[in-house]
Amino acid sequence: MKKQKAAWFLVTSLLTALLACGPPPLWAQDNAQPAPKSDAQNIQAYIDLLRANVRQQKGEMLGAVMQLSAADAAKFWPIYEKYDAELAKLNDQRVANIKEYASSYDQMTDEKADELIHKAMSYRKQRSELLAKYYELVKQSLGGITAARFVQVEDQLLLIIDLQIDSSLPVVGQGS
Repeated sequence: MKKQKAAWFLVTSLLTALLACGPPPLWAQDNAQPAPKSDAQNIQAYIDLLRANVRQQKGEMLGAVMQLSAADAAKFWPIYEKYDAELAKLNDQRVANIKEYASSYDQMTDEKADELIHKAMSYRKQRSELLAKYYELVKQSLGGITAARFVQVEDQLLLIIDLQIDSSLPVVGQGS
């Protein structure tokens, strides 16, 4: 029962973030009835769907705000794709930490809480460093104003995603 509670706790957290970004694109909707899956397979499927949807929506919003000429877009999007790939790898750490939090929630100890918070802070530091790295690359290719716009928009989008995920997670100690 605890495993199932932790699994649905995680799914609910991730689905909250997914729903905040709108419905999945039509290509991601499958009307066929899939074979029954385990909780772990279901969770991974939701995570994959969340990532695909959020990445698509982020790209669309970023493209709308960046207002790049065709020449600038040809320079910007390959840089952004590399950034997004690195961010996706980094986000694996966050997903693993949330999964660990969900599985430890009912028997949280001071040591486990400390470990999880340190992992979360490390993730945010690495993400900030990644954004700074790509700010420099965009600046070299397209100039400071375009690079600043990229960082402003990307940071705002990341904060919205953070708020959606973090607000769906219960506070440590409440119910544990």
